[in-house]
Amino acid sequence: MMENVIEIRNLTKSYGKARGIIDVSLQVKKGDIFGFLGPNGAGKSTTIRSMLGFLRPNAGTVTILGLDSRKDHEKILAKVGYMPSEAWFYDTMRVSDVIKYAADIRRMDCSEEAGILCERLKMDTRKKIKELSLGNRKKVSIVCAMQHKPDIFIFDEPTSGLDPLMQRTFFELIREYTDHGATCLLSTHVLSEVNRYCKTAAIMREGRLTMLDSPAIDEDAFIRFYEDEEETV
Repeated sequence: MMENVIEIRNLTKSYGKARGIIDVSLQVKKGDIFGFLGPNGAGKSTTIRSMLGFLRPNAGTVTILGLDSRKDHEKILAKVGYMPSEAWFYDTMRVSDVIKYAADIRRMDCSEEAGILCERLKMDTRKKIKELSLGNRKKVSIVCAMQHKPDIFIFDEPTSGLDPLMQRTFFELIREYTDHGATCLLSTHVLSEVNRYCKTAAIMREGRLTMLDSPAIDEDAFIRFYEDEEETV
């Protein structure tokens, strides 16, 4: 039986009157491409930020690669490649400097892998961040998350802004890394991505994990989640 590299148990995070997440439990096995699916605002990003220690949950436990998310925060981050949904960088920095800076923070020389990734994603590393489109900023984030070849990739809405060719290239890269033993958790609201590329999946709605499915999720059922969510807003 394959080991769980991510275990979330009864995770709860509240923001007062604003919606957070309630009693979320899920497991991700080694080598999986796990689709974390749901409408915008469903609680996916809050779950990810809580599991990585960027938010302090009100209740629940998270274990990543056998490490406790609270006690072993820095050890976990060293083994994880995380891409947040917002691609924020210093506007005046060049792409090459941003990528090197991300590697330097980890005290690693990632230049070889970064070069391969930039070539695959057709990145012009000489440009300044302020000259880039949203899609190209996303590609910078992808390189920063992947270049150190982590054990786990966690991507939050990675393909928004990418053209179809780059989306395909991105998922080809994910498959190549997972074929060599890495694991990927992919947060998205795009059902077709999950059904096409993910091995297992979970659906979030209104801060709760409402469905676990493997591997395909029915489109009509997912649309009902959207419709129900909109009615409650």
